[in-house]
Amino acid sequence: MNQTSKAKLLLHPVRMKIAQALINGRELSAQHLSERIDGVPPATLYRHINKLLEAEIIEVVQENPIRGTVEKIYALKQTGAATPEDLEKITKEEHLDLFAAFTNQLAGMYEDYLSQETFNLIEDGVGYRLASVHLTDEEFMELMEKMASLMVEAMEKQPSPERRTRHIATITIPDPEK
Repeated sequence: MNQTSKAKLLLHPVRMKIAQALINGRELSAQHLSERIDGVPPATLYRHINKLLEAEIIEVVQENPIRGTVEKIYALKQTGAATPEDLEKITKEEHLDLFAAFTNQLAGMYEDYLSQETFNLIEDGVGYRLASVHLTDEEFMELMEKMASLMVEAMEKQPSPERRTRHIATITIPDPEK
């Protein structure tokens, strides 16, 4: 499966949540994935796990015999991520399609949030911002490394009754070169 197809496959909300649960080397069973992903019936979860296995985005890293069945432990496949070479092979139209799918997914998540009976944008920390910055390539890379470090730290926190899942999306677009 090529990287464009993998990226499109991954943009499904349930499959995206599975991948996000396995980020940073986490290894989880279907049961533990189910605990992290609210509102997804077991049959649906297994169907999406199988699609990710077939696409070689995730893999089984361990099998534990439990009372006559086998519990599989899943992890993101190390070779599943797109390489810079893969990204160069994707056409302009494919990049635009993937970007549209990504932003449509964000719009769907926002619509789900706004569909609640009650919500409070301020208390819930909801926001969308655009900041234009003037940085050298080195300054930009330093900023991205700092942001990545903070995101990894936050993503390593385990779910708990006190914690609420929050989705943070980043899009970085430089001005066209003149």
